[in-house]
Amino acid sequence: MMAFDNLQSLLNHLERQGWLARINESLSPHLEITEVTDRVVKKDGPALLFESPTGYRYPVLTNLYGSLDRVKAIFGIDSLDDLGRKFEEFLDLKPPRTFMDKVRLLPKLKDIASVFPKSGKDGPCHEVVQTEGFDLTELPVLTSWPDDGGPFITLPVVITRHPQTGRRNLGMYRLQVYDGQTTGMHWHIHKGGAEHFRHASERFPVAVCLGPDPITTYAATAPLPEDIDELILAGFLRKKPVELVPCVTCDLEVPAESQFVLEGYVVPGETRIEGPFGDHTGFYSPADQYPIFHLTAITRRKNPIYPATIVGRPPMEDAFLGKITERLFLPLIKKQLPEIVDMNLPIEGGFHNFCFVAIRKTYPGQAHKVMHALWGLGQMMFTKMIVVFDHYVDVQDMKQVLFFMGANLDPGRDLCLVKGPLDALDHASPLPHLGTKLGFDCTRKGPDEGHTRDWPALIAMDQTVKARVDQIWPRLKLEGS
Repeated sequence: MMAFDNLQSLLNHLERQGWLARINESLSPHLEITEVTDRVVKKDGPALLFESPTGYRYPVLTNLYGSLDRVKAIFGIDSLDDLGRKFEEFLDLKPPRTFMDKVRLLPKLKDIASVFPKSGKDGPCHEVVQTEGFDLTELPVLTSWPDDGGPFITLPVVITRHPQTGRRNLGMYRLQVYDGQTTGMHWHIHKGGAEHFRHASERFPVAVCLGPDPITTYAATAPLPEDIDELILAGFLRKKPVELVPCVTCDLEVPAESQFVLEGYVVPGETRIEGPFGDHTGFYSPADQYPIFHLTAITRRKNPIYPATIVGRPPMEDAFLGKITERLFLPLIKKQLPEIVDMNLPIEGGFHNFCFVAIRKTYPGQAHKVMHALWGLGQMMFTKMIVVFDHYVDVQDMKQVLFFMGANLDPGRDLCLVKGPLDALDHASPLPHLGTKLGFDCTRKGPDEGHTRDWPALIAMDQTVKARVDQIWPRLKLEGS
């Protein structure tokens, strides 16, 4: 399946599949749309298009990524692991040595050529251009939870360029709407947009895209190294380039198929209280000082859709976005840590509270080596607890995780406490952005790690007996089997 160019083509597909619910009931963007969406998300329900949000003329789309079937359709895959396998092929490209090697490489080179964004002059996001008289409060921006500081744009693709290097960054940073022309810009100190802004000495241009193609929206959340353009990742996943057009009031380019584009700037040293906000941790993140985003233009399609996501106590829609990242980047992590067999960042842990990892252990202390290496890999530095198991443990199965964690761990010997950076949303650490992380070595121990007692054998049935019972099992017709 080819990638969807825009939300409209995707929604047509979802509707044909029965995966989209159109809601004609007038519901308010203030809390009511959230309550409906939250109930649907928790029941693994369809994407929701609220066609008549109370007091607004633009429809609101929620829960787009909230099921495995929809995610597979968006990315054109049969399973989430397909993403990792494709990425692994990309990472394994080797220079051709013979003529036949070159012939075999041609299809892959064609794929590589399609990953780079393509610049154009105009696109659907410029069907309506407002450089004056625009009013951001005309958009049906959601207030999700009762104690939120106001309405927040929750699914933005925020585009910046480094003032010195010119490198582009796409990030997803919420924006609290203050009035018709200003919002907050909630980029954490560890994020790419904040890093670009730290190097700005004057008015700093920013473009915010709402509802480009769904893969580009995902790419804005991906934890890429600083020097890799998220639009290249989007092109790789789409199997075709993202088409860009220039902004009308600032020197940036934006995806041409966006529903809305908010153009503007932030000013070094200028901040305002932003928050609180009901966050993906399941708690309210506190109000704090953040830069102010000043709008200079709003451009849009003639009939745009306003996309939003609801975050809160998991599971929520962002669960699948996190799982996409886990599966996509696992091959890259394995390149650096080849002993890793599998990894699970559980939804219930908000993706940065827990990491369960299985390794093929060959020497003493290897579990601790893996813990420290993971804490040194990009945004894995935020992982509060890393639990390491032997290769035969299925870390996707919580029953196995808890069984082997309880059975194999000696707290006095197998715990590792370290101090380091934590996610800005972690409210348990004594200081913002800095706290203690914990590693658990749940691997089998031997004399080379100071365990001189016999390690008992794991109970397992004889394979011949299992095969025999497998043969006769259907004839037994046992209740509930």
